[in-house]
Amino acid sequence: MDLELSEEQAAVRALAAEFTDREILPFAAEWDRAESVDRAIVGKLGKLGFLGLTIPEEYGGSGGDHLAYCLVLEELGRGDSAVRGIVSVSLGLVAKSINSYGSEEQKRHWLPRLTSGEALGCFALTEPGTGSDAANLATRAVRDGAGWTLSGSKTFITNGTWAEVALVFARTGGPGHQGVTAFLVPTATPGLERREIHGKLGLRGQATAELVLDGVRVPDSARLGPEGKGFTVAMAALAKGRMSVAAGCVGIAQACLDAAVRYSTERDQFGKPIASYQLVQELLSDIAVDLAAARLLTWRVADHIERGLPFAAESSMAKLFASEAAVRAANNALQVFGGYGFIDEYPVGKLLRDARVMTLYEGTTQIQKLLIGRSLTGINAF
Repeated sequence: MDLELSEEQAAVRALAAEFTDREILPFAAEWDRAESVDRAIVGKLGKLGFLGLTIPEEYGGSGGDHLAYCLVLEELGRGDSAVRGIVSVSLGLVAKSINSYGSEEQKRHWLPRLTSGEALGCFALTEPGTGSDAANLATRAVRDGAGWTLSGSKTFITNGTWAEVALVFARTGGPGHQGVTAFLVPTATPGLERREIHGKLGLRGQATAELVLDGVRVPDSARLGPEGKGFTVAMAALAKGRMSVAAGCVGIAQACLDAAVRYSTERDQFGKPIASYQLVQELLSDIAVDLAAARLLTWRVADHIERGLPFAAESSMAKLFASEAAVRAANNALQVFGGYGFIDEYPVGKLLRDARVMTLYEGTTQIQKLLIGRSLTGINAF
C-alpha cells in the first residue's frame, strides 16, 4: 500500500477540509444545542459530490475510490459527527447497497437523487428488541398480490425523519438470516410513521428516529435483491459501513488533538504554558499515537476494497480500534482542558459525547471482537 495520497485524493481532502472549516465548525455547537443540523447542509454536500463518492458517474455519482471517501469522512467527522453520519448512512449504507444489489430501474430512479442530495436514505435494520442479533428481526413482509405488506417497527434510525427512502429489512420467511428480505420503501408511503428521538447523549444534531410500519404496501419492484437475501445485503453494507464509522472516529480524534494542542500552548499555569509539563505532553502523545494507528487501520480497509481483497475482518478491526481510540482521545483532551472541558463553550465535551456512541452502533465493540475471533478461528461464538 502506497501511503502517499494521489493528486486527486489530496485535492478531495483539501476540499473537504475547507468545507468543514467554513460550513460546519462555526455552527457545530449551535446545532448540538438545538438538536438539529441545518438541513441546508445536505444540498451543499451533494453539490460538492460528497454524497456520490464511489458511485458511478452514469448514475449521478462522483466516482473516486474508497480512500477518498474515507478522507472526506475524516474531515466531516472532525467538524461534526452528526454531519458525517448523514453521508455515512445515505451514501455508505443505502446508495452503495442500491448500486451493488439494485435493478437498473432502482439505480436510475434512486441514485441520482441520493447522490445530489435531492433525497436522503436511511438504513432501517435495528428494532426495539433486536440490535446485535440482526438475524432475529420481528418486522414482517407478507405477500400481497403482486406486492408486499410490511408491519413492524425500527429504532435508532439515522436520517429517519429526513429520508425520502428507507432501506427496510423484514422477515419474509422462517427464522434466521435466510428469512430476511430487503425493501426500498418511500417514506411517504401510507402506513409509515416516523418519530424523532430526542434527549440523546451525543450526535444531537443528527435526525435519529423510530419508524413504525403499519400495513405499508409496496410493489415487488421495491424489493432490493433476491427474496431471502436481505441479511446478505445488510451485512455487506455494514462491513463497509464500519470503515465509514472508523473514518469518522479518526476525524473525532484529530479534532481532539487539534483542540488539546491549541489550548495547552495558550493556557498558562505556574508561569508557563501547560504544554511544557511532562504529564500534559503524555496526554497529547497518547492522542497522537491512537490517531495515527486508527487512521492506518482505516486506510488499510479502503486499500483492501480497492484491490478486491477480503476486508470484513479488517473493517471490524478498524471500527473496534478507532471507536475506542476516539473515546480515549476525547477523555485525554478533556483532561488537558481541565474544568473548561466540562463547559460546552469548548469543543471537547461534545467530542466525548459523540465519540461514546461510536463504540455502540454498526456493531458494538464486543460484537467486533466476536467477528474478529470468528475470522481467526473459524468458530462462531454468537
